[in-house]
Amino acid sequence: MKICGKFVLLLLVILVTVFEKRALAKKHVVGGSQGWDESTDFDSWASAQTFNVGDELEFKYTPGLHSVVELGSESALKSCDVGSSLNSLSSGSDTIKLSKAGTRYFACGTSGHCGQGMKVKITTVAADSSSSSSSTTTTSPPGAAHSVSASSDRFQFLGLFASIASFVASAVLFV
Repeated sequence: MKICGKFVLLLLVILVTVFEKRALAKKHVVGGSQGWDESTDFDSWASAQTFNVGDELEFKYTPGLHSVVELGSESALKSCDVGSSLNSLSSGSDTIKLSKAGTRYFACGTSGHCGQGMKVKITTVAADSSSSSSSTTTTSPPGAAHSVSASSDRFQFLGLFASIASFVASAVLFV
């Protein structure tokens, strides 16, 4: 019976670890409610965000009018050298996972758009290097609907955790 209880406890630890990372990850709609568009001030938008490892960037735009290219350096971003891209996306709804700490550079691949300011520098930090409260209180441009998602995800995670804890407690007590 003790082995069963230990197995259930180990299972709980694994589940909590997996779901916690998933619940704490945020999806950042690049540019907020305006999306990936020439009228957005991407420097202001990015400076108001905290990007953690595990988060995702979502580029929303009109396909054919815009695209997303990832550039390899800050100098390529500053000079709008979109011909040297590491990756090019054009679906109109592109998601990029921030899988490690560091800086990444994105621009619109449409001729002239990068020069008009359609570019952004994203600095990703290790998830444990910023407090969880700062990642849930990140501000966004007015009207950005995505800013509530981290708090909502956290409450969903807590509800799931409570359910799992209740299950484990009853399994341990009745085994």
